[in-house]
Amino acid sequence: MSGTIIGIAGPTVTVDLKGLRLNEIVLVGKAGLTGEVVRLERERAVVQVYEDTRGLAVGEPVAGTARTLAVQLGPGLLGGMFDGLQRPLEKLLERDGPFIGSGSSVSLLDSPLQWHFTPFKRPGEMVTAGEVVGQAEEGTFRHLVGAPRDGELATLVSGFYSVCQAVGSYADGTPLSICQEWPVRRPRPCRRRLPPVEPLVTGQRVVDFLYPLVRGGTAIIPGGFGTGKTLLEQSFAKFSDVDLVVYVGCGERGNEMAELLEEFATLSDPWTARRLMERTIVVANTSNMPVAAREASIYTAVTMAEYFRDMGCHVLLLADSISRWAEALREISSSLEEMPGEEGYPTYLASRMAGFMERAGVVETMNGRIGSLSMILSVSPPGGDFTEPVTQACLRTAGAFLMLDASLAHRRHFPAVNWFQSYSLYERTMEQHFSRTIAAGWAEARQHCRTLLQREEALREVAEIVGLEGMQEQDRLTLHSAERIRLEFLCQNAYSEDAFSAPKKIMAMIDGILADHERLEQRLAAGDSLEAALGKGGVEHAAQ
Repeated sequence: MSGTIIGIAGPTVTVDLKGLRLNEIVLVGKAGLTGEVVRLERERAVVQVYEDTRGLAVGEPVAGTARTLAVQLGPGLLGGMFDGLQRPLEKLLERDGPFIGSGSSVSLLDSPLQWHFTPFKRPGEMVTAGEVVGQAEEGTFRHLVGAPRDGELATLVSGFYSVCQAVGSYADGTPLSICQEWPVRRPRPCRRRLPPVEPLVTGQRVVDFLYPLVRGGTAIIPGGFGTGKTLLEQSFAKFSDVDLVVYVGCGERGNEMAELLEEFATLSDPWTARRLMERTIVVANTSNMPVAAREASIYTAVTMAEYFRDMGCHVLLLADSISRWAEALREISSSLEEMPGEEGYPTYLASRMAGFMERAGVVETMNGRIGSLSMILSVSPPGGDFTEPVTQACLRTAGAFLMLDASLAHRRHFPAVNWFQSYSLYERTMEQHFSRTIAAGWAEARQHCRTLLQREEALREVAEIVGLEGMQEQDRLTLHSAERIRLEFLCQNAYSEDAFSAPKKIMAMIDGILADHERLEQRLAAGDSLEAALGKGGVEHAAQ
């Protein structure tokens, strides 16, 4: 099925080709550019091209493929770096140089590598869709190979195979391979969804102690320019207690992605002591890449994350930033002349965002295992305005809100998470978990810490008017202890050994500060001044 180009407007191409379906992939022009059908009209179709359309001309051929945008799932993904269409960037570098050429079609299936396959079923057995029939080994990781549909197995042979080779077949002759394709815009199925009950330990004290996250939950990190969103997301990628990390650089600067890849290649995983990149997948769609591919990049990433979730893994998806994805959506909507909503974003922004974030969660997979997919998305509101549409759309679905404060960042307080504006809907569940597994006084210490910070905020105005010398001894002690909490506990240097704190270390640190506060209160009650109490050794550094 083929046709011709009859109109071009940037990445939006109008084609004279009947019989297409919505979201079908088409090859545009002589270069074979990848595009997706986004609108169907009576005699023509509108295609959004994922690549640079410079040099494209009216009258060039267009061909339909009868398939939607899909990713290949199987061995070869771990440690890989892909663009928004899942093209391996390292292979493109070897073939085309540092810039992606038009019509590049390298895929995961082009790999000559072979993987050892071990069958779990025998020929003649009946299998159901999603049932595990064997496993393929990729280093220390075991890929579970599931049956694509119900049927009877005719052959299933152990050995070394590339991802495109058949390891067996059904009785009707349909081949079965260790690699499968899945449409990126369709969530992968599961038997049932489960409530999240396990913590997602990030190693960041302000998060794990004050605003805990859960495996299978969602969180957003909104913040203006220079507040440390990218650095905080990279810290989550390095230290979070998960099996795999999928990191999406959605519209970010190329130098930031280069620094991340260079750093990840040399770091060791604090949980396994192996190379961090071995459990990381990077989807890079930088600001100089085509905007249409940016809109597809987060769906490519979440589909790969769901694949590993179906292996029974705990997966963390990080997107930096979701605002750049929304801007790509706005640009595409504008080129299609759709009715604009608030600030020019399409009217379906909130529903599209909710549909994406709902793919997170804890599930019982089709093969009976339990896996989770967690999401932490950074948001870049223009001018730090948190009332803008993207932040508000995220707030309707996200379970945690970690607001980055520009004033804290300017004071060199990192992570710059505002402890008054942030919140987590998982607090109550995680309080019970940590009180049961780490320390019985976790909830009380957390509440005491928050109380001191709130009292400090109220006393600051008084201190500015009357000065510290004019304040009561108890109020000065509150300011002193709250300052220690801010500087010694909530601050973390991402480039030192203090970059990661386990829950037991978190509890030991805050217990030390609160115990010193109680001892000083007793000295003040005995008639000592604050200076005298401090001089008598009333404070022991929390780290000791």
